[in-house]
Amino acid sequence: MFNSNSLSIRSYSRQKNGHSHDFHQLVLPVRGVINIEVEAFKGAVRPGECVVVRANEMHYFAAETEARFVVADLEHLPPHILDSDTIVFSISPPLMHYLSFIEEQLKYQVNREIEQLMLATFSLLLSEQQILKQFDHRIRKVQEYIEANLAQPLSITQLAAIAFLSPTQLKKLFKEQTALTVTQYITHKRMEKAQALLIHTDYPIQIVAESVGYADHSAFSRRFSQHFGLPPSKLTR
Repeated sequence: MFNSNSLSIRSYSRQKNGHSHDFHQLVLPVRGVINIEVEAFKGAVRPGECVVVRANEMHYFAAETEARFVVADLEHLPPHILDSDTIVFSISPPLMHYLSFIEEQLKYQVNREIEQLMLATFSLLLSEQQILKQFDHRIRKVQEYIEANLAQPLSITQLAAIAFLSPTQLKKLFKEQTALTVTQYITHKRMEKAQALLIHTDYPIQIVAESVGYADHSAFSRRFSQHFGLPPSKLTR
């Protein structure tokens, strides 16, 4: 068994290649798409997703040469990932953002101690990663837009245009993919970010409210209390 866990940044060629190895591997696109065949999966894996290649599993892959991927070679996978039948899953925003840090760090500096710390942090994030099914790329695009624009007004019409869907199509597909309505998803993400800002910064409640799209302090406080069962004032530092 491969006994040196590692993270690396890789690119692949347009020509289809295939191999297997005696360690587990996770491939997480940060730019561009990888086309991969592994186990029962054959298709494209995009930024915001992870493909699991288990030890000794033959796999085939190809990508545009400018595409970049974080690749984790691992002796062991978290049990919930190892035991899952899911081969490609959507990753959480914290893990996605951490991949960008990994890419920049490995691109410019070789430092074994820092690399080991990055791997340890990556492993912790991975252990908390829920196995979220691979989303339709149009829904993933909408999710990414929502998460990047929580302070702005977000309408169904606007989001539908981003996905090149009608508002009705977007609402139906979004609910099928996420089990939440678009409005529920936006509220969940806003409250999640607000909670993090209240716990980890000294921003006043009004600034936190504005950071997640609420100009009205009272409306924010009511929504926060409904979502978490306690007012935002209880979380301020």
